[in-house]
Amino acid sequence: MKFEDELLETLDLARIGVLYAPASFKFATWETLLEVCNGCGAAGSWFRPPKRMYGTLIVQACIIHDWMYHEGQTIEDKEEADRVFLNNLQRIISRETKWYKPKKLMRARATLYYLAVYYGGGEAFWTGKNI
Repeated sequence: MKFEDELLETLDLARIGVLYAPASFKFATWETLLEVCNGCGAAGSWFRPPKRMYGTLIVQACIIHDWMYHEGQTIEDKEEADRVFLNNLQRIISRETKWYKPKKLMRARATLYYLAVYYGGGEAFWTGKNI
């Protein structure tokens, strides 16, 4: 799936309330979304986590997280973006209907991803902000 398709799917899921996203994301221009959002992992980072977890696409949570990091200005905004990221990962996992998916392992990995952005996402959050 191309990134543009993933972004469009994320917008759809956010607009119908399946995933949480701030209003600024839901009503942003397509050009701005393409400029700000890049999927899983910080732009330019040597490490890019996979956009699938046990075969389930999770990039939608990453896209919304990118947006919230871009929009955020305070440490509270960063912490909220990180909590929303975990919440959206959990929502994606809950929607998985395949009986063979290891949901407990997926939830554990979602928590690890959350801890990674909570403790390691500071540089990505503060880049380009002159506060």
